[in-house]
Amino acid sequence: MSNPTSVSTFGLRFVIPKHSYAIEQWAEVCPFVDGRDLLEQIHPDGTSSCSARHLLRPAARWPFAASDEPRRIELSNNDCVTDCCGGLFVTIRRQGDRVLWTSWENTHDIRVPLPDDLYFDAAQYDAELARAGADTGWEGPVDTAARLVAGELAARTAREDGDPAVFTVTPERTEPARVTVRLGRRGAPSVQEEVLVRELLVTGDEPVGDLVRRFVLRITAEDLLPDPAA
Repeated sequence: MSNPTSVSTFGLRFVIPKHSYAIEQWAEVCPFVDGRDLLEQIHPDGTSSCSARHLLRPAARWPFAASDEPRRIELSNNDCVTDCCGGLFVTIRRQGDRVLWTSWENTHDIRVPLPDDLYFDAAQYDAELARAGADTGWEGPVDTAARLVAGELAARTAREDGDPAVFTVTPERTEPARVTVRLGRRGAPSVQEEVLVRELLVTGDEPVGDLVRRFVLRITAEDLLPDPAA
């Protein structure tokens, strides 16, 4: 990373949170540059701000997605609200056949040296994003359950105008593991207008797919989803 004109290789790895009390319980998505863990080098005590939860969105909205329009993203934080404890930021943009990471900023500790600008081959970069988006080999049962529940609820609660119900799906790395679903009314703070909280225990006693299907059917049958006309 010392030569700003060199083209680096981009990689992504999934890392399961080390603690059950971490703010983000979805797996971290950590950037690797030339085979080396970027955050380990420049923010070793931080947490990646990109998680597997973000990869449930359309690809154009993934944190690492690169377009001609520069985007400033939060790369890592301190497992805390960024406004409180700071974080690491970088601007990502596509320029011809290259993807550039520039304009680094550390709002946590200005004494930490920031890396030089990074240049990636756009084709290799895009291929790695696609690979990571399709990768489920790292998942444990609770990760698979959370991903499937999120997908099923997104499909079942979408309105014709494409505005989905407001919900959160969280893998809880407890004993036994569980997936927690919270669903709120559109346009209202979820904490104040929460209308549904349900938990799916993931014990390993039966296939995850069967558990998820039965769980989602039970939620939708309760008719507790927010009224789209409200």
